[in-house]
Amino acid sequence: MAVLTERTGLDFNLGEEQEAVREAARDFAQSELLPGVIERDTEQKFDKDLLRKMGEMGFMGMMVSPEYGGGGMDTVSYAIAVEEISKVDASASVIMSVNNSLVCWGLEAFGSEEQKQKYLTRLATGEIIGAFCLSEPEAGSDATSQHTTAQDMGDHYLLNGTKNWITSGNTASVCLVMAQTNPEEKHRGINCLIVEKGSDGFSVGRKEDKMGIRASDTHSLMFSDVKVPKENRIGDDGFGFKLAMSTLNGGRIGIAAQALGIAAGAYERALQYAQERTTFGHPIFDHQAIQFKLADMATRIEAARLLVYKAAKDKDEGKDYVKSAAMAKLYASDVAMWVTTEAVQIHGGYGYVKEYHVERLMRDAKITQIYEGTSEIQKLVIARELIK
Repeated sequence: MAVLTERTGLDFNLGEEQEAVREAARDFAQSELLPGVIERDTEQKFDKDLLRKMGEMGFMGMMVSPEYGGGGMDTVSYAIAVEEISKVDASASVIMSVNNSLVCWGLEAFGSEEQKQKYLTRLATGEIIGAFCLSEPEAGSDATSQHTTAQDMGDHYLLNGTKNWITSGNTASVCLVMAQTNPEEKHRGINCLIVEKGSDGFSVGRKEDKMGIRASDTHSLMFSDVKVPKENRIGDDGFGFKLAMSTLNGGRIGIAAQALGIAAGAYERALQYAQERTTFGHPIFDHQAIQFKLADMATRIEAARLLVYKAAKDKDEGKDYVKSAAMAKLYASDVAMWVTTEAVQIHGGYGYVKEYHVERLMRDAKITQIYEGTSEIQKLVIARELIK
């Protein structure tokens, strides 16, 4: 597989550690996640034992420094692991992505040493799961319009409001919540607060009945006069919006890798089916129409993989990765939707039933064009970066 390095050249080799990560993630996905994946999707329930095993394997804090219990790995390795997990179970990979990209990364990058010792060490090992709370009923793509408020009460904040579409909303023990403290400052008045599950006034809404990633629990979270200690604010007063945007840039790499994995998983199943299924005395792979579909699928997946790995490499090298992450997320999510639809078509009637997995992958693919910033938002981000 290819990893882009310098702007002037390419290195088409992964390191030994990265290849080991791929093998470990693939083995875990096949041995632990594949059995029961259809049932978990049907029942909309993720197995907490699997979450624990993902933590034990090091998948929940891959990029966190070892001093805080993480794997200390690079972003490319992380993207590879997300890709392999997503080939089998996108519900598992989105939990993994949020915990790694949004919660752990935000805490390690911007949190105090006390916050890291108290929360990050447990999040990185998967002992507890984290949630990232930005979206609201009236603040989706327009993240500046935060109606959740954090009133400054001196030694604590009084948190009130509702957050929507929160991945791991019921499973999470720790939430990073964006809230408006100084409305007159607009987005510069937003703070990020660490809120623990079980706090007085903190309640979880009903689970959303979703089209895809159904085993991942998605809920609304409600806050009614929740007291949050001042020491649970991340960064200086008014730093919350900058934290959210910085975190989402990296989060887009995780979702791009998820989209890539969904597409690759559907393609692999379609390729295998095309060699096994016969019509008119021949495997359907012998038909040029099927060959063309698979050739297009393989080409688009490889292009998406290059974009995802490039964004990850940019991040690892300390380069500005805003544009590359947005491009990777935009393209990989479109590829996921297209490839999974074609995979269903290649399977024919069998593609429409759960047993063959591709209908689930198609349902899972759609959300990658929506969360962590819609495709339209990615285009805006890319366009703005073009004229910087």
